Formats: sequence, C-alpha cells, structure tokens
Amino acid sequence: MLALRLGKPLRWPLGVDAARLVGLRVGPVSRRGKYIWLPLLAPLPEDSGGLLLHLGMSGSLAFREHQPPPGPHDHFDLLTDRGELRLNDPRRFGAVVWSPGLESEPAAKLLAGLGLEPFDPRFDGRPLKLGLSGRRVAIKQALLAGDIVVGAGNIYACESLFLAGIDPRTSAQKISGPRCERLAKALREVLGAALAAGGTTLRDFKDAHGVAGSFQMQAQVYGREGEPCRVCGTKIRRIVQGQRSTFFCPTCQKR
Repeated sequence: MLALRLGKPLRWPLGVDAARLVGLRVGPVSRRGKYIWLPLLAPLPEDSGGLLLHLGMSGSLAFREHQPPPGPHDHFDLLTDRGELRLNDPRRFGAVVWSPGLESEPAAKLLAGLGLEPFDPRFDGRPLKLGLSGRRVAIKQALLAGDIVVGAGNIYACESLFLAGIDPRTSAQKISGPRCERLAKALREVLGAALAAGGTTLRDFKDAHGVAGSFQMQAQVYGREGEPCRVCGTKIRRIVQGQRSTFFCPTCQKR
C-alpha cells in the first residue's frame, strides 16, 4: 500500500494511525455477510492485520487505475501499485475499521452476531427452522435480521419468499420444517441468480468496476405493485414491514 486518505468521519473511527499502514501488502480479499475483509500483511506477523469495510445503506467501492479528485462523498482512498480503491458513501453509514485479525477485536465483535452464509454447506432447512423457533415476528423481518442467514436483503427476501410460496406476514415460528427447506433452497437460488446478474440496480448501484446489476429485470414481485403475478395473474401487493416495502402475491404465497 502506497498511501491512505481519509475524508469525513464514517460510522466508526479507523482505529489506527493511517501512516502505520503505508508499506503493508494487500492480501486476498474476503467477505463475511455485508462486511469486506481487506488483509494488510507485514513482514512480521504481529504487525499484520486488516481493514474491515462496511458499505452501510448507500456506500459503494470503486477500483480504478487512477481515480478523479475526491468529491464530498468520497471518504476513503487506498492507493496501491496496481490502482486505487475508493469508498463513496453519501449517508456515511459505512465504516472502515482496522483490526489485528478476524478473531480479534473489533472485527470479532462486529462479526459475532452474523448468521450462516446462504451457500455454506451447513445451511439448509434445519438451522433455518432452529433459528426461527420462538420468533413471533413476521418471517420477512426474521430474514432481514441477519443473525440466522446473511445476504437476504429486502429485495432478495421478497423474491425468496415468493419462490418458496410463503406469505411474508407469516409468523416466523409457524414456518414448518418442509417450508424451511423450501425457503433455504429458494434463498440460494435467488441469491445465485442475483450474483450471476451482477446484483440489483434500482438507482445508482454499480460494482467495483463500474458495471450496473441487472437482477431487477428478473424480479417476480419486488417493485411490481399492481402488476399481474407471472404465475397466477393476481395483482402483486405492496405492504410496509419495519419501514421497508414488501411485495408479494396474495394467491401464490400462503400463510
């Protein structure tokens, strides 16, 4: 790493003197839930660590050979000999935090409450059923919490519940074992399709190389209020759950 620039403060402070990170080597990038782990390696292991990044509600990362001059919403630039990584976040809900490792504080604390990854071989109807047990909230809200399974954001939760045939208003604790199996499978199918499509672009989302996603073109219910269901023809309904829009088919999805 050649240099690190910080703009306006984000959700949490960096937690280390930025000058200390200059000269460290960027290692293999990984992800846990909505967090991105950027390891920074030193000749001595005890000097190594990494940056834990979170994009918040509106953040985005862009990697280019040369970035334009930073604007008011560009809060983090990491310059390497292969290009420059920039975090843009208009709302500043995102974060860039130094941690000695994923098993050390603060990373360990931030990641402790995350559920299974949807493509983890251990994730199927059994841990989903166990996680939903005793929860009286609606199944849509339980999926968004992120402590049972990660990655099921608002759009993908709506689409997965449609694919599984489950009404989003159903109490989480009432979802049976077989329905949990269908829901787990639906989550993997929907998220797999979204990854293949490069994500979802409703307004201004682009990936790190500036390419917009196209999954919204495949959506069965999300954003289609009043339009006919592509399966049965019933008009798609929209309700609000936890201040988030929920879209569903009242015929195909059962309580």
